[in-house]
Amino acid sequence: MQKIKQSALLKTSSYINGQWHASDVTFTVSNPATNEVLAQVSDAGENDAKLAIQAAKKAFRAWADMAAHERAKLLRNWFNLMMEHQDDLARILTLEQGKPLAEAQGEIAYGAGFIEWFAEEGKRVYGDTIPSLSADQKILVIKQAVGVVAAITPWNFPNAMIARKAAAALAAGCTFVVRPAAQTPLSALAMAELAEQAGIPAGVFNVVVGQDARAIGEVFTTDTDVAKFTFTGSTAVGKSLIKQCASTVKKVSMELGGNAPFIVFNDADIAEAVKGAINSKYRNAGQTCVCTNRIFVQKEVLASFTEQFTSAVNNLHVGNGINDNIQIGPMISTEAVDNVAKLVEKSIQQGAILHAGGKRHQAGRNFFQPTILTQVTPDMPVARNEVFGPVSPIIAFESESDVIAMANDTEYGLAAYFYARDIGRVWRVAQALEYGMVGINEGLISNVAAPFGGVKQSGSGREGSKYGLDDYLAIKYLCMGGIKD
Repeated sequence: MQKIKQSALLKTSSYINGQWHASDVTFTVSNPATNEVLAQVSDAGENDAKLAIQAAKKAFRAWADMAAHERAKLLRNWFNLMMEHQDDLARILTLEQGKPLAEAQGEIAYGAGFIEWFAEEGKRVYGDTIPSLSADQKILVIKQAVGVVAAITPWNFPNAMIARKAAAALAAGCTFVVRPAAQTPLSALAMAELAEQAGIPAGVFNVVVGQDARAIGEVFTTDTDVAKFTFTGSTAVGKSLIKQCASTVKKVSMELGGNAPFIVFNDADIAEAVKGAINSKYRNAGQTCVCTNRIFVQKEVLASFTEQFTSAVNNLHVGNGINDNIQIGPMISTEAVDNVAKLVEKSIQQGAILHAGGKRHQAGRNFFQPTILTQVTPDMPVARNEVFGPVSPIIAFESESDVIAMANDTEYGLAAYFYARDIGRVWRVAQALEYGMVGINEGLISNVAAPFGGVKQSGSGREGSKYGLDDYLAIKYLCMGGIKD
């Protein structure tokens, strides 16, 4: 942490109503690559969450009434500061989360990109006029900020997941309270410091850092002053939070789990498919909700793809993300490593063949070797579950109809990928896959200008793009009578 150039970015307590709230009770934040202690962070709880919501409620009216172009200037200031301090923010992120430094720098730019995007998009919240059935009436439709937004974000993208939500909320005129994951609070607090420097008023952006996710989550989901709740995380937790939100009928958006298929057809460019699979599967050590989880390869090209893919996987460098030339860093915890190891072991017991990796890596207890399993069947644990680790199960298929059925045979529907060059096949498969996002001859699909989100049990709502504001706006219908003399 001594290499952080701007020490002001290193905060260790919640940011509420423009103030830093320290407490006597703390929790430890450690580097998953080395298990070294990075910081002791003040442990906020239920009362702090309520305080943050009240601060956001108090700040809401003035922020919502501010002209959109004035809000845009402040968001633009925030964006500029994030890019100015990109190196420091990336180093903080790598130290607490583990991903390679180059990936962390990319995440900072990606997260800041949402702030830049919505700074402009917030100026374009348009309404409508609708022809009335009566000559003495006029019908108008306007869009207004919903109010206070509460958010819970995960550890795998501790900067971008906050930025994607907060940028849209603030641009729409909402105020915002977020509880980041306890494993990675330092990135969120650094963002709060820069928001303050950018001139964003007290109470508009609040960060509550604490270990008691259940207590803080219950406040966020049941407080009547929260108009909108947004969550990124597992489907199981998301379902529970949705139930809690029902008590106050909040506006809810969920970005939940995935089980992304990656399909390689016999007319694919195999070299490009291998490149795409590597990018999609092993980014962030496989700990992303949109990463490839099941690789389906048509039998005619199975041998060629497997050979080239294995060569690429074996050349990946594993180690501490802060070091140079590292492609795969640690997993977030020893428990996460154990979970991946169990899925691999159970699948091998059911007949899968270990083709590469398959063990803990010598780099440390939180590292797992980049792994390939072959002769996998769709009913094996690595195919049925979201692995959330650097493991690639390869499943052979014969026909287009067969692979579409297998790809769709899951409760998840977040992201899917396929490689093919036949234009008819491209359209057929793209439309048949039951997923909110489909990468066609592309393994990296996230983009601030595109709507991010899933179908089925992968969630609801969209983040990013022009559609991303909709979840933070309420539509109001105005009927004006007495127009005609």
